[in-house]
Amino acid sequence: MSLLARLAPHLPYVRRFARALTGDQATGDHYVRVALEALAAGERQLPADMTPRVALYHVFHAIWSSTGAHLEQEGSGAGDIEETASRRLMKISPASRQAFLLTSLEGFTPSEAAQILGVDVSAVERLITQAQADIDAELATDVLIIEDEAIIAADIESLVRELGHNVTETATTHTEAVEAVRRYRPGLVLADIQLADGSSGIDAVKEILQDIDVPVIFITAFPERLLTGERPEPTFLITKPFQPETVKAAISQALFFHPVQR
Repeated sequence: MSLLARLAPHLPYVRRFARALTGDQATGDHYVRVALEALAAGERQLPADMTPRVALYHVFHAIWSSTGAHLEQEGSGAGDIEETASRRLMKISPASRQAFLLTSLEGFTPSEAAQILGVDVSAVERLITQAQADIDAELATDVLIIEDEAIIAADIESLVRELGHNVTETATTHTEAVEAVRRYRPGLVLADIQLADGSSGIDAVKEILQDIDVPVIFITAFPERLLTGERPEPTFLITKPFQPETVKAAISQALFFHPVQR
């Protein structure tokens, strides 16, 4: 089987990785092209002890690390990137960003990522932990909780603070939620849908979104009331009883992909 035939199924994915890594389509595609040219010319070889997919990413990593990563460290990286996720990813160090993207975007195991990066598994795990810490620090914001059950509200507040965010207020009714936003604009809203006085968290969120653009996560025991096919439909919906890690992951995802407020 020819080299191109072996690598063809994996090329779209390594291009995706390269674009996310560099923050730019043209730059990412350039490094993929250089890697393929090096393989075709015999300047680089696919390691025989790796699967073709892992080997291709390994060669790309070697090419990019020799120039692209150094250019970033010298301050000439992609500073004018406009896409929200790219802007935030580019603030993570190149090594941590690679480990994070290989496992979270490309679906490699830590062991496979270690092969690609030429390090041991423990190093990959440290890099991923650092990347997550950098992301959490970048995303730190003020949070409004709309929840009428005191114990659940306290649990959510604890999870929010563990991620480095600040809880501005906890509202228990539609009116309290709207008034809280008028007093202090949050960067994230966590909302139940059935509130203390019989009012609706859905209606509160609709009113809030008329005034500000803010990511919203619904945490509810009644998900069917939100999944109706009407607008606004929630992007992030967590069902009670919830797992702490599920809430943390949803918060990070909601903030990471929400457009940067300029």
